[in-house]
Amino acid sequence: MKRQIIEIDEEKCNGCGLCIPNCHEGALQLIDGKARLISDLFCDGLGACIGHCPEGAIKFVEREAEPYDEIKVMETLVPKGRNTILAHLEHLKEHGEEEFLAQAIAFLKENKVDMSPEAPTHGEPLKTLHRMKHPHQPGGCPGLAQHDFRDNVEPHANTHSANMYFSELRQWPVQLHLLNPAASFLRGADLVLAADCVAFSMGNFHSHYLKGKSLAIACPKLDTGKEIYVDKLAAMIRDAKLNTITVVMMEVPCCGGLLQIVQWAMQKAARKIPLKKAIISVQGEIIEENWMMN
Repeated sequence: MKRQIIEIDEEKCNGCGLCIPNCHEGALQLIDGKARLISDLFCDGLGACIGHCPEGAIKFVEREAEPYDEIKVMETLVPKGRNTILAHLEHLKEHGEEEFLAQAIAFLKENKVDMSPEAPTHGEPLKTLHRMKHPHQPGGCPGLAQHDFRDNVEPHANTHSANMYFSELRQWPVQLHLLNPAASFLRGADLVLAADCVAFSMGNFHSHYLKGKSLAIACPKLDTGKEIYVDKLAAMIRDAKLNTITVVMMEVPCCGGLLQIVQWAMQKAARKIPLKKAIISVQGEIIEENWMMN
């Protein structure tokens, strides 16, 4: 499957090793004087290592990679001791990966791993349970950090006054290039794929389209890497098991490419799901809205 994963520029890497302790999953090792990604299985694609590279040698790429495997990660972390495990759990918590976090905790319970303060730490303490409950800003670019707001969204009245609109956004990030297809908020979700301009023209976009759904935004005219969009959406449809997709486009002709990208992705995923098309006027009115026959 194609997914977001890190890539290391060996010419820029000076072997300082600052990225190594910040990859709690153990995907990075210092080998022959260079930081190397030793396993796709262990790289969660969230980029905690990026902000700790003084040479700018680490970046995100989209490529074929083995799916991230939380159980195999835990199998490698447990021998490293309590503090390394806590650092990993905090990392998952910070990025809103509630499903992976639940898998990790279940693994610890099933295998009766000692997580008491007296348990072996195998080195200098890295994190504490208190910080896990009150997380700080994760390493790397703050704009790439995943946030799942679903448990924090409060129900609002169906009718919004002219001066009172509520955000229905349930996650971050929202730009399609930045979304991780394995993110917990995408699993089994109803996805709204909206053209960038829609929310600026349509005053009630949140209440009409976004409530209770996950969001991705893109511009089929100006964005580069549209083939990445196809691969990423295909992974969401096939692996994250999206429930439905609603494509919300502007009335301008170039916006139609967004629907085509979804149709290509559905073909690539070899899985058909309900697809709704909505077209919005430049003044924010709904011109067309209907479910499409696949």
